[in-house]
Amino acid sequence: MGGHVELFVDQGGEATAREIAQQPAVWREVSNMVASRREDIDAFLRALLESPDLRVVLTGAGTSAFAGEILAPALSRRMGRRVDAVPTTDIVSNPEEYFADDRPTLLVSFARSGNSPESVAATEFADLSLAECHHLVLTCDKNGRLYEKHVESAGSFVLLMPEATNDQGFAMTSSFTSMILAAWLVLGAVADPDELVGRLAKAAEGMLATRREEIQRLASSGYERVVYLGSGPLKGLAHESSLKLLELTAGEIVTYFESPLGFRHGPKSILDDRTLAVCYISGDPYARKYDLDLLAELNHSMHPGSVIAVAATDGGRDDPRFWFVDGLEGVEDAALALPFVVVAQLLGLCFSLALGYTPDNPFPNQEVNRVVQGVSIHPLPQGGR
Repeated sequence: MGGHVELFVDQGGEATAREIAQQPAVWREVSNMVASRREDIDAFLRALLESPDLRVVLTGAGTSAFAGEILAPALSRRMGRRVDAVPTTDIVSNPEEYFADDRPTLLVSFARSGNSPESVAATEFADLSLAECHHLVLTCDKNGRLYEKHVESAGSFVLLMPEATNDQGFAMTSSFTSMILAAWLVLGAVADPDELVGRLAKAAEGMLATRREEIQRLASSGYERVVYLGSGPLKGLAHESSLKLLELTAGEIVTYFESPLGFRHGPKSILDDRTLAVCYISGDPYARKYDLDLLAELNHSMHPGSVIAVAATDGGRDDPRFWFVDGLEGVEDAALALPFVVVAQLLGLCFSLALGYTPDNPFPNQEVNRVVQGVSIHPLPQGGR
């Protein structure tokens, strides 16, 4: 897609298209960055991870919160400890509930700019509410308030993503995937980071090169609703995918996300003859059974061509409904989310253009802002802890 970015200039989508296309290259930069700081990272984490009582909280707002939703289930299994995904928007409004368990905590903050009011407030409320809190900050803006607050703090470690990841488009794309990758490489005990990142980047390059025209066709096919489905970490990906399309079409396309098992319990009501369903198929053999069960049900009940299955495990290569992502056999779902989300990003971009919006700024009257505005941070009751 990189060679086609110029096509979006006159349609107000140049930044968004560029930031989607640059992701494979940026992921390689992130891998190199983490490798170059590995000694310092390990020194920061070593003593923390020796504590069996350490709680890890992954936090952010909006898309940054969904990074935590993707990572938490996989990191909990990898690290053998409690890992929770809690949005900053929940922490700030209810800190006493989310920090009621006063145990040593590593708060992992994801933020593109770090200038959302909740970004800094969540870290401050954690420090006020907990006897022992350490901070791992992943952000894309060295001029952001979150970076400036924590970069010199003794209890914090800050990882600044490559400059190109500070997305200038309205929707988070390369910032989102880069922060997920960095956190996975830092906390996920990846055996061979270079090998994994090389596979992920190559898979995304293949998706960008081969699916653009098909996605443009889908975006121009009159769909009014789009549903994203995924299990485990891929449910977090479905959440992000739903928001991406909602944002870039200024709410004109109705979007929904759910797990395959949860979808039957009422949410399936959203399906009609103008609905597109995108199913993210788990690489885990057990979870995949449930994904494929629902996929078969949807294929039976929906119009041909209205169901897409994005998968990295062979089993439907000759079925046009399967969008098979090559070279990722055996990769865990948290990492599969990176090339898989390219599908959702391209759908958001192409739906936005097909409906006449400008993806780089789908809200020209600023009904919704790139960095959230209008939030007042109120003092903690009785000053917190």
